[in-house]
Amino acid sequence: MKLFPYGHATHPQWRMAAGLVLAQLRAHMALPEYASAPPLGLLYITDHYAPHAQELLDYVSAELPEVTDWAGTVGVGVAANNVEYFDEPALSVMLCDISPEHYRVFSGVAPLTQGGQGGSSFVPHTALLHADAQTPDVPDLIAELAQRTVSGHVFGGLASSRQQVVQFARRGDGNMAGQGKAAGVFSGGLSGVAFDADVAMVSRVTQGCVPIGPVHTITAVDHHVVLTLDDEAALDVLVRDLNIDLEQRQHALTKVRATLVGLTSAHDAAIKRTGEFDDAVLVRHIIGLDPAQRAVAVAQPVEVGMRLTFCERNVAAARADLMRIGAEIREALEPEEMTAELAGVLSADTFAAPHPARRMAGAIYVSCAGRGGPHFGAPSAELHIVRRALGDVPLVGFFAGGEIAHQNLYGYTGVLTVFTTEV
Repeated sequence: MKLFPYGHATHPQWRMAAGLVLAQLRAHMALPEYASAPPLGLLYITDHYAPHAQELLDYVSAELPEVTDWAGTVGVGVAANNVEYFDEPALSVMLCDISPEHYRVFSGVAPLTQGGQGGSSFVPHTALLHADAQTPDVPDLIAELAQRTVSGHVFGGLASSRQQVVQFARRGDGNMAGQGKAAGVFSGGLSGVAFDADVAMVSRVTQGCVPIGPVHTITAVDHHVVLTLDDEAALDVLVRDLNIDLEQRQHALTKVRATLVGLTSAHDAAIKRTGEFDDAVLVRHIIGLDPAQRAVAVAQPVEVGMRLTFCERNVAAARADLMRIGAEIREALEPEEMTAELAGVLSADTFAAPHPARRMAGAIYVSCAGRGGPHFGAPSAELHIVRRALGDVPLVGFFAGGEIAHQNLYGYTGVLTVFTTEV
């Protein structure tokens, strides 16, 4: 597996942006350390290009006939190595040097099957997953699809768009098993790419929220409504943790609107020793208060015994946690023994051109749309942090309406996945 060619561009006209991206891809493909004929393309577009999704896919696939399979989706922003394009017309493309026998593109009309079903010898180990937030019961569908993989883990995100919500899924020059000729652009449901166990990767989740109170145990519920925490009225616990007075209505509402809840199952620890949430925590909105029942309604069905922590978004914690996962991935890929030449490469400037010695062929970063843009303090600041933590590697991604990792749908998180290669 060689380095993955990638390209990104912005332009009011999609065809001009695609031309710029194609020039970057071809320049990479001409270099010896990059793949010269990668078969799998990942395509992410901002919603400015959503009305032209079919034309765009047809154009880039015709210009790159060696790329037989495509997957991707739309976001309010897209990402590439060291840069984000947020709320502007742009696209980001990466071509993956993975042999076709080791992956399968799937969609609602050509669903992913478990290993051995339908006469296929392909056994899915994990999957890159794109989904439409308007699909009914999408969290359950994500968990069900994860169960079709050997690892039980998937990664990706929900499409985000102010126009059409589209997904790309094209296999074998438009032919996908079970559907005949397919255009490759879909709306609704789930799609993506499954990989077998021979495709090595490392994936981490970074949280963007910190607790503002202790961990509580849910002791009485009514579906989405938390009635009691630690056998005390949930609203009274909220008032105490937030240090608010409901008589001061405007101040209290402002504080509550900025507050979220972190939920975990009864046996999972919610808070790391460093004070941030771990990736077992699902962050959800508070959607209402019930003064009559002294209850709190949240945007997630809850059960007695679950743990709940009131929390808030925190930029400093998000920066630190993003640096942490990048460092963890780099450390995981460093060999236990290395030659002097390899040590020299790894100790050199990590902002130099991507190098195979780092064992990172390419990366995908899916971040919450609520984290993109100005949240980290400056344009592209989040992707600058990724590059500082991970080094200079081929990378694409998008800003999602919800992030997918393991078997769960997250919020206010980033999911960073690196395809690894041997040195």
